[in-house]
Amino acid sequence: MKPTNIFLLTWALLSLNNNPIVAQNEQPNILWIVTDDHRYDAVRAFNTILTGDEMSELGYVESPNIDKLTKMGTTFINAYAHAPGCAPSRASMHFGRYPFRSGVYEFEYHNNKAAHYKPTFPEQLAAMGYQTLRIGKLGVRLKTIKNGKSRPYDIYQNNMDFKKLRKDGFTGWGKDWFYEIEGKKVSPPYKSMEYFVTEKGEFEYISERLENEFPKYKGVAERAMKKYDLLRWHNKKKGPETPFSPGILGGVSSRKAGETRDGFYVKIFEDYLKNKEQQFTFGSQTIDGIDTDKPQFFYLGFDFPHTPVLPPASYRKRFQKHTYKIPLLDQNELKTMPKQMRRQVMAGYTDHFNTSDKQKMIQDYYAFCAYGDDLIGKSVDAFIAYNEKQNKPWLIVYVNGDHGWKLNDHGSASKFTPWDIDVHNPIVVVSSDKTKFPEGKVVKDFVEFVDIAPTILSEAGADLNSEKFAYLDGMNMAAIASGETHKRDYIIGESHAVTGPRAFIRTKEYVFSMQTRPHKKRGQDLGWAQNASYEELDPGLYHMPSDPKEVNNLAFNKKHKKVAQKMKQKLMDIVLGDNRVEVEWSSKGSNATGTTIFKSNYAPEAHDYKLKL
Repeated sequence: MKPTNIFLLTWALLSLNNNPIVAQNEQPNILWIVTDDHRYDAVRAFNTILTGDEMSELGYVESPNIDKLTKMGTTFINAYAHAPGCAPSRASMHFGRYPFRSGVYEFEYHNNKAAHYKPTFPEQLAAMGYQTLRIGKLGVRLKTIKNGKSRPYDIYQNNMDFKKLRKDGFTGWGKDWFYEIEGKKVSPPYKSMEYFVTEKGEFEYISERLENEFPKYKGVAERAMKKYDLLRWHNKKKGPETPFSPGILGGVSSRKAGETRDGFYVKIFEDYLKNKEQQFTFGSQTIDGIDTDKPQFFYLGFDFPHTPVLPPASYRKRFQKHTYKIPLLDQNELKTMPKQMRRQVMAGYTDHFNTSDKQKMIQDYYAFCAYGDDLIGKSVDAFIAYNEKQNKPWLIVYVNGDHGWKLNDHGSASKFTPWDIDVHNPIVVVSSDKTKFPEGKVVKDFVEFVDIAPTILSEAGADLNSEKFAYLDGMNMAAIASGETHKRDYIIGESHAVTGPRAFIRTKEYVFSMQTRPHKKRGQDLGWAQNASYEELDPGLYHMPSDPKEVNNLAFNKKHKKVAQKMKQKLMDIVLGDNRVEVEWSSKGSNATGTTIFKSNYAPEAHDYKLKL
């Protein structure tokens, strides 16, 4: 080729997208966003893809910023969580491993000294040269062991911790342990005491014990109940509704938009991107400033729309204008519902709420989601502006909830089950490089939360084919989008939280779930399910084409017997027989010093992504 032609080709490549060619070979700056308890139907773009109607089946929703992301990048509409509880779900994302491979099944504390342990993907990124920052909720209860004792362990190099932020008053609501009141030590401490923080920064403590022991606080909880128009959980299990009842399903924030805990996460992120100093301070926390010689990995862990559901007044007022269709519970569903799932439903039971309270619960939830959408937009705008100014390639991975949430679906306000509303959580990937994640593309193939780690690592430059990353259970979503990897016939999951040990396998037509263990004692009776009767497995089988709400349990229907048996066997072989790991992490609470591993591998490579029914 002539020198002139070489020059012209080089100039054309440099001019493409106004980015220098070297930028395409650089490690991109990465923003990973995860929301909490977020239903997919709170997002218009997802509804349009799934149902053809931009609104939820329940009614009005608002999501202009997430909708914008779907136009900018690739939407993986059939992405699923493995464990519908905050801690186990976030562990599967961070580790890139199924619960039955990591040994993290619920809210247990665990450590990085067990023989099977592999680093979280943010740690892998740090080893690849990234500077890592976490703002907000983490939810991964990882510890380390020093001198035989369990000690805190940081997954990220820099942390703006939500617990410290709320103690500093950068929130509208908080919950913490208090070891002294008005300068006086108290014993035992006040455990998980709620409080509201007013616009003036005053703390309003919610504690029946506090009101009994310190007369000056008498009536604070009652006044807060009225002031913030709170709807608290109440049922046979949780007891009658009082100002001290656990869990807030509706109400108004004590702070204006932008000054809630999630609002402060965004303010911190925006300020951090603008900071040019070697250190960055917000409240009582100081972290390293951005090292411009390193690629950046930012993780934003939003709390919304997790309880307490407290949208700012400006959002709440707008959504109170809308009347929603309330999901109905057919009592016949309870009769055929698997026992474990019925136990969870009754724990979060809301079907006895009056119509007004159900409306409030739904209105406030979607208002909270709309507020969060605005915060996501601000975060994304700040991130893209930063990279354009720095002339850096970038990647955004947005995960719509660590799992879903029921709004009286199946009669409950809760999560923790394998029903679609609890585990269906679309993912959107947006990149400055549009070749891997094209604008406006929708991928309908199955995606799992374990795919997040390999996707981000690959974009950061990791060779996923190397032995170093062989432990990862997921796939690169870029390869899923291009059709260059396996097509899954099913997705799988297992969680032990609230329901007790239960696993599920889901195809495009059926979902089957069953009890996997007789108890939660790690390593004991590992072969129980193989020898248990079908009835003892407490099976659930739902056929989505004829039953999209998953209310009619067909597990004992003779017409579906072959399907149920085939799905049961496949599920058992995978979660119980294909390199299953259980660890006795802790004998008590957060003292996670156990490293004894129990394994079951009677059906190696059973997980082959193939299941023909």
